[in-house]
Amino acid sequence: MRPLLFVVALLIPAPAWADEAPAGDASEAAAAEEPAVAEPEDPHRWLEEVEDERALDWVRARNAEATAPIEADPGFEAMETRVRAMLDSPDKIAYLSQRGEHFYNFWKDADHPRGLWRRTTLDSYRSGEPAWDVVLDVDALGEADGVKWVWHGAECLPPAFARCLVSLSRGGSDADVVREFDTTTKAFVEGGFELPEAKQSAHWIDEDTLYVSTDFGEGTMTDSGYARIVKRWKRGTPLADAVTVLEGEQADISVGAFRDHTPGFEREVVYRGLTFWTRRLYVVGKKGLTEIERPLDSGTSLWREHLLFEPKTDWEVNGTTYKAGSLLVAPFKRWMKGKKELRVLFEPTASTSLVGTSTTQNHLIVTTLDHVRSRIEVLTPPKKKKDDWSRSALPGLPDNARVSVWSADAHGSDDYWMTVTDFLTPTTLSYGTVGGGPAQALASLPAMFDTEGLVATQHFATSKDGTQIPYFQVAREDLVLDGTAPTLLYGYGGFEVSLQPRYSATRGMTWLERGGVYVLANIRGGGEYGPSWHQAALKEKRHRAYEDFAAVADDLVARKVTSPARLGAQGGSNGGLLVGNMYTLYPDRFGAILCSVPLLDMRRYSKLLAGASWMGEYGDPDVPEQWEYIRTFSPYHNFDASQDHPPMLLTTSTRDDRVHPAHARKMTAKLIEAGKDVLYYENIEGGHGGAADNAQRAHLYTLQAVFLWNTLTGSGAAGAEATPEPEPAE
Repeated sequence: MRPLLFVVALLIPAPAWADEAPAGDASEAAAAEEPAVAEPEDPHRWLEEVEDERALDWVRARNAEATAPIEADPGFEAMETRVRAMLDSPDKIAYLSQRGEHFYNFWKDADHPRGLWRRTTLDSYRSGEPAWDVVLDVDALGEADGVKWVWHGAECLPPAFARCLVSLSRGGSDADVVREFDTTTKAFVEGGFELPEAKQSAHWIDEDTLYVSTDFGEGTMTDSGYARIVKRWKRGTPLADAVTVLEGEQADISVGAFRDHTPGFEREVVYRGLTFWTRRLYVVGKKGLTEIERPLDSGTSLWREHLLFEPKTDWEVNGTTYKAGSLLVAPFKRWMKGKKELRVLFEPTASTSLVGTSTTQNHLIVTTLDHVRSRIEVLTPPKKKKDDWSRSALPGLPDNARVSVWSADAHGSDDYWMTVTDFLTPTTLSYGTVGGGPAQALASLPAMFDTEGLVATQHFATSKDGTQIPYFQVAREDLVLDGTAPTLLYGYGGFEVSLQPRYSATRGMTWLERGGVYVLANIRGGGEYGPSWHQAALKEKRHRAYEDFAAVADDLVARKVTSPARLGAQGGSNGGLLVGNMYTLYPDRFGAILCSVPLLDMRRYSKLLAGASWMGEYGDPDVPEQWEYIRTFSPYHNFDASQDHPPMLLTTSTRDDRVHPAHARKMTAKLIEAGKDVLYYENIEGGHGGAADNAQRAHLYTLQAVFLWNTLTGSGAAGAEATPEPEPAE
């Protein structure tokens, strides 16, 4: 796959039970400078101290208040058992990453809750009963170290892939430690590269050299909490002696570097993230750093002799204007010499948008959306520079499904992996070769819930400004349109993230099987229709995302699918901000709100953990003109105790060092003081995803499902319709 040029934590949708999925102590130093906008006194500010005993006592008390009534439901235990069995089932798909001759997989089950890093061969995997060679047992490592490690991945040095940089997190936080590991001896390298806990990145240059972006001491981290300096670190030398390659500013998001190891096209790239959406890119040469000229907001990647651009705004080059959301290509060497020649590989239309690209050895696989439906095309560079790129479709793809394709080995073959899924069809993993006929299905999830009589349909709602907003609905084909169906509306609406159909066992067994309707809203702020769809809800235009979501809610009621009392809203992270605004701005539209790992205090968000990195999305609350509009979508400030509000469950994690748990804590405290119907659950581990292992996930998902079902239907017995038999995992 293509190299990643810029890494910073995204507010991904929390992987809550209903859909896919965008810490540490609060620092008073982050607020040391006097803000341009005076902050009003906040009686709940003390809850920002993440691990303060007084704050944790408050959390424990709230947890007990939330879990006691939900867990008392007669069917809670049966549902949690079923969900846990599904998550731990050996029938999950084992996804593979090729490293040389081996195919690696990270696996969790009941016996290995923290996971096994293991490997096999492709032939063995194809047999249906692969022989696994365990490389690292994270549970055993945690027991030996006395630390509850959470796997964050490994980067291995090609072409041998014997030496790897393994990243491990305490409890699931974004901050992790990095240790050098030898896959031949299956042991950490004594005296090898090792980095203490930080929000950091480390990448191989060669066997004895790394690019390292980490906490080098006081003043070396940005306001967003990421590394401000990237250095070149030689084996056997102290980290303090590493040589600085690039130093960013305090207000930047992050700085980093990596090496492209493609044989014959080896090169090194350094990046400086200015905001979440803008960055400078440099190629490392004998004379220092040379910047890659392009719009600062353009996605950019290198593939062999090519430069690929994905501009977020219209881009004029040599008198030609290229549309935002296009995919453009240029010869790398000629571009770096100032010869600006671009070709259009994809140009968006009113209904289509670019999702992304993946590169095999000789081909470029392009994934697009057409009204939020997947389309895949293979592009091949011409042998003669003046000829056009050839285009072909991957054979055997379904018309109405979510299709994901990625390279199996970007450097050495034209093989690719492919998954096909939709709301009601279990996911299938296939393996193919470009030009080699249809991909071969290697693994598929068995049916995890009863889909008989269910149907998925697409609809459009009209937003306040007349924009048509697509949404998917999953319901019984014979649904009676009398406004009584318990309905769950899920959304995100930010950071150009596109929500697409996918098969979810937890959603199926805890919601759809019981007669609930599930709705996925493709509101503005996301990327379903490209950069313009995202930019339509940026900063002062943020209200459009909330108007879109409310419009979908209104459309469901107008179509008599449901009624406000039976309609629930769910969102996590940026989606938590979304449903927080439904609670404060549109409380009459909903009967229940599920708000996970949310942003809610938009006056303080930029001073809490990674919050400063998102000012390109929301704005800077310390600038009076920007706070004027930010305040209009800050749930913590817009709460009106005199209004009627639906019941709400807020969930978060103590170990979330991306979105500060104080957002959820303080909002809960304010609602309790006002006498509102609110429940709060904070998992001590889990990071931004809310859970660190399958036991914690099963408990969290069941809490959320039972709360929503019982609140919207006024009934109990959550598991009454759920069979106690173990189900295959998601």
